Amino acid sequence: MRPAVVKPIGVKPIGVKPIVIKLGGSTAKGAELPTWIAALASAALPLVIVPGGGPFAELVRVEQKRMGFSNEAAHAMAILAMDAFGCVIMDGQARMAPARSVDEVERVLGEEKIPVWLPSAMTIGASDVPASWDITSDSLAAWLAGRIKAEALLLIKQTQAFSAEDSIANLMARNIVDPAFAAMLPEGTGLFLAGPADATGARSALAAGKLPGTKIRPAAGPLRRAG
Repeated sequence: MRPAVVKPIGVKPIGVKPIVIKLGGSTAKGAELPTWIAALASAALPLVIVPGGGPFAELVRVEQKRMGFSNEAAHAMAILAMDAFGCVIMDGQARMAPARSVDEVERVLGEEKIPVWLPSAMTIGASDVPASWDITSDSLAAWLAGRIKAEALLLIKQTQAFSAEDSIANLMARNIVDPAFAAMLPEGTGLFLAGPADATGARSALAAGKLPGTKIRPAAGPLRRAG
């Protein structure tokens, strides 16, 4: 499938909506991770990176079973795991900078850099983010998309088990996105998925202002508007 075209920019002009791109924690174990990071760093469109939890979140799951702490504590630690993977993504990338609030996201974009969202400050204890394993970095990326009024959300995953014929409902049924995702995704926000096979061409696509991966058809009914 040909990449979707998004208007390329240098400096983010007023009124141009950013793209939220979630770099899944599962990519931490894939050979494509450096390729994805380099591709994101070369993007010619305003984007905000949301890190997955990766091996840091997996450790929380293991230790919750061993130590028996609550889902509320596990939820907070899993979000902190996203902060940790965000530090990995930014490591050595001069064009990327941390952002812990909507204001910081806007400031970093205004500096012609790429915000890497560290979600703990905004989401731990947030009334509209349930403390549950049903809320993963996919849903948090959708939640952020609502907060910053993003044009689209791209989920980068370590699977290719999706197609343009998929709906959000059947992606949730197959556990490709989490059970809370449909409720978190703002109405009108375009959804794209990319997997390992899309990594090779991602740099040229993003440098040209295009999104790699596959556009997922919108839901048949209205989604709850986040934000």
